[in-house]
Amino acid sequence: MRICVFGAGAIGGNFAARLADAGNEVSVVARGPHLEAIRANGLTLVSGDRKIVAKVRASDRPADLGPQDVVISTLKATGLDALAANVGPLLDPETAVVFAQNGIPWWYGHGLAASRPPAPDLSRLDPGGALARVVGYERTLGGAITSPNHVVAPGVIVNEQPDRNTLWVGEIDDRQTPRVEALRKTLIAAGIGSPATRDIRYDIWHKLMANLTGSSICLILGQPATIQKTPIVNRMARRAHAEALAVAAAHGVMLDDSPDVRYGPKRVYFDHRPSILQDYDLGRPMEIEAIVRAPVAFARSAGVPTPTLDAIEALAVSMAASKGLYVP
Repeated sequence: MRICVFGAGAIGGNFAARLADAGNEVSVVARGPHLEAIRANGLTLVSGDRKIVAKVRASDRPADLGPQDVVISTLKATGLDALAANVGPLLDPETAVVFAQNGIPWWYGHGLAASRPPAPDLSRLDPGGALARVVGYERTLGGAITSPNHVVAPGVIVNEQPDRNTLWVGEIDDRQTPRVEALRKTLIAAGIGSPATRDIRYDIWHKLMANLTGSSICLILGQPATIQKTPIVNRMARRAHAEALAVAAAHGVMLDDSPDVRYGPKRVYFDHRPSILQDYDLGRPMEIEAIVRAPVAFARSAGVPTPTLDAIEALAVSMAASKGLYVP
């Protein structure tokens, strides 16, 4: 399969290396020293005792790479304007484009089951409708990722938990199609988990729970995930989680989850600084809209009271805006 990973940083680089090692024709869109290292030495992935050095085509100009069977975007929501501006040469009429990102995706309100309420206004997730216009809903696949990684040097990625590498994929209207089945098989053959799903929005909300009710608290406190086990913070996380579950349920997504499981005594907390906190520390654009503001917009459209999430929103927006990392 011809696969281009658009944004081959930590997560994208992990997936690209595995897919190339499994025999797929893989290319990556990257930039800067990371791109130069990949061109010179290949893409290196260290996952536990396993080391992969994958030869992939790499460029910062998608026009160099040509049309693909699948494009997997692992860009953050804040980087999707770059994809909209440059992805055209990777597309032909049959190309599938997987948007695997944190938070509520730009396409969420399209393809909804008739039994679900309409989504709130999400236009800020696709300013000017560029993604809808260039990629189109017919090419779009939803995605959700669980895979902790970091770039330790240009062209070198460490997979922090080798048993947690999963990419859920699904049509935005939840049809079971041959292209989704083929992609799942390709991912699984490369050592990337890809469970079958009949409700991609379930998987998106399930992943969102960790970012909205855990990572955002880490951002506000400036602390790694271990802070969530302290009693006073744990109580706040539980309240936020209960509110978020109620919001999802009001929009027809009944999650098999609870605060007692998510933040209970059996939870293992890793000394990991969530990506939203890393972005704040490093002065990078922040995913405030997709991770924090859009879910709260869902709450307001459904009339669900969310005092804890409202406080998280106010603090996170103020912090990001004060450093010029988000424009309210």
